[in-house]
Amino acid sequence: MDPSKSRDSAESTRVIQFPSDVLERILSLIDSHRDRSAVSLVSKAWYNAERWTRRHVFIGNCYAVSPQIVAHRFPNIRSVMLKGKPRFSDFNLVPPNWGADVHAWLAVFADRYPLLEELRLKRMTVTDESLKFLARKFRNFRALSLLSCDGFSTNGLEAIATDCRQLTELDIQENGIDDINGNWLSCFPENLTSLEVLNFASLSSDVNFDALERLVSQCKSLKILKVNKNITLEQLQRLLVRAPQLTELGTGSFLQELTAHQYEELERAFIGCKNLHALSGSWEATTPYLPVLYPACTNLTFLNLSYAALQSEELAKLVAHCPRLQRLWVLDTIEDVGLQAVALNCPLLEELRVFPADPYDQDINQGVTESGFLAVSLGCHKLHYVLYFCRRMTNAAVARIVQNCPGFTHFRLCIMKPGQPDYLTNEPMDEGFGAVVKTCTNLRRLAVSGLLTDLTFEYIGRYAKNLEALSVAFAGGSDRGMQCILDGCPKLRKLEIRDCPFGNGALLSGQEKYESMRSLWMSACRVTLNGCKLLARQRPRLNVEVMQDEETDDGQSYKVYVYRTVAGPRTDAPPFVRTLQ
Repeated sequence: MDPSKSRDSAESTRVIQFPSDVLERILSLIDSHRDRSAVSLVSKAWYNAERWTRRHVFIGNCYAVSPQIVAHRFPNIRSVMLKGKPRFSDFNLVPPNWGADVHAWLAVFADRYPLLEELRLKRMTVTDESLKFLARKFRNFRALSLLSCDGFSTNGLEAIATDCRQLTELDIQENGIDDINGNWLSCFPENLTSLEVLNFASLSSDVNFDALERLVSQCKSLKILKVNKNITLEQLQRLLVRAPQLTELGTGSFLQELTAHQYEELERAFIGCKNLHALSGSWEATTPYLPVLYPACTNLTFLNLSYAALQSEELAKLVAHCPRLQRLWVLDTIEDVGLQAVALNCPLLEELRVFPADPYDQDINQGVTESGFLAVSLGCHKLHYVLYFCRRMTNAAVARIVQNCPGFTHFRLCIMKPGQPDYLTNEPMDEGFGAVVKTCTNLRRLAVSGLLTDLTFEYIGRYAKNLEALSVAFAGGSDRGMQCILDGCPKLRKLEIRDCPFGNGALLSGQEKYESMRSLWMSACRVTLNGCKLLARQRPRLNVEVMQDEETDDGQSYKVYVYRTVAGPRTDAPPFVRTLQ
């Protein structure tokens, strides 16, 4: 062996030794949890420096690790983001009382992280008792975000408002909350001035407007305000006058009838909001009052109209004032004509989400089609994120869309009717999704729909080398489809499957793969209890959970949730959840 080559190799693999204080100072400047995780693998010294300097931790599955393990690994955490139930709980596929209660985590945090300042929870069960515990135990607490959580009421919010005297953020989004009354807003201290984010858009009860107005007036640093639909246009005007510094606004209902003077005052209030870049809400928006929004649209980068059933003409007039728009969420009531207006007026658009106004009515002929999607792809070449619910699609259209916008990282196409083929050729949608994975080399998230054979999954396994998350429903022909995904997608982290003909052979083909993934969900497939037992026996580091609402004649398991864990089987599983060992 050439000694010089050996010397060069040693030099290239040598880790630069910094003094511990210098190294800790350097690592404290790194925010990305992925980068920090990579840094911790360099050497023991770097591991320890990263451990002591980390202030924020992200936990993608509350059962993948225990709070005790987290607290031991990272002793100086100030901010936690924690996710609980599988994503399919958003579609009522996870039974009630499944778990993911946050209280056990809070109990450990109170002992090990008394200086905790920020908690962000998604799909967790949060009781009023937990919120009261949080407010009482963490005196420096500043920010609470609850997204798609359940189990609590406005009584819990009263505790947060009363006892968290340095609160900067209260963000309540899409939760299963018992909305008893709106008096919780009056519980904030009279001298509170620190609030920067207040979002209660998803609450349904009337709020104490006098308390809200006082709070908005006092908090000069308030940047984000999202109110619920019970706030009238007249009340909204009073809030805007007191908070012209807002950068994000969620309006209330547009149903109120305004006098000419009230209209002018509201329009003037919107003109005064020079810094707005995100607008949402607009419940029951009607044509006469939409123009009051026009002055605020000039600098908008995000417009969320998913609560406003606008028609195409109304959207066209609105987006004509949004030249800087980058993100747009709408209902399919805008139809293809509305999307054509988006294509003409929003050349900087990067993200588009089109939701169904009535997802359960299969007989509706209105909505968006391939024509609207194609128009947007022609006019918005920066488009890289799409969630598109439609009632028909063609392979040719999908191929042209990705040719126009090859930079897609997120492509979620949901054809509403399960098993729907290309409506022009009556062929499966294999070639359309094949074009997506062949053309979009940076694709990270994909949701497929329509009539699909195993060929679609062969394409995905062959070409989607950067894919991290895949959702599949009512698709495939045999175990081979799932096997192609597991064998061919090296970066896959989350796989969600429902109502597909994948059985034990498909499940067991991914044994090694599952240990590098975050989770696998399968429901209404052809997996049996024996197949799940075999997986659990051969891979003890995985938690294999089986949920069966009722026994079936063929012994199939109805729902299977597989995830890697360093904490072992969970101890809070309800009777209908069986953890196999």
